[in-house]
Amino acid sequence: VQLQASGGGLVQAGGSLRLSCAASRRTFSSYSMGWQRRAPGKEREFVAAIGWSGGNIYYADSVKGRFTISRDNDKNTVYLQMNSLKPEDTAVYYCVAGPQVVAGRINSRGQGTQVTVSS
Repeated sequence: VQLQASGGGLVQAGGSLRLSCAASRRTFSSYSMGWQRRAPGKEREFVAAIGWSGGNIYYADSVKGRFTISRDNDKNTVYLQMNSLKPEDTAVYYCVAGPQVVAGRINSRGQGTQVTVSS
C-alpha cells in the first residue's frame, strides 16, 4: 500500500488542522490505519489508529479528547482531525498501515507532512 499524506501546515496554538491520507490500493479496506509523528530530536511515536471497519479506535494519551481519527473506505482515505493544537504537537506526521497499527505491526508508511504549532 502506498500512502500519500497531506494537510499539514502552520497554525497558532488553539487552532485546528485536518490531515488526510490517500492509499493506492483497494485492499486499503482490510488494513488497520493510523498516524505516527516525530518531533524534532525525539523518537517517532504513536498518535492514533483505526481498525479496518472503522471501529477499534485508539489514541495516545497526549492527544485524547483533541484529535479524531476516521476513515472512508470508499475513498481509500484516512483522516486525522486535530483540534486545540499545542506547540508540543509540532512534528512530522506520518500515515501508516498494517495488520495492527496500535501494536506497531506496520508494513507501510507515507512520506510525512509537517505540522507546526506556534505559541
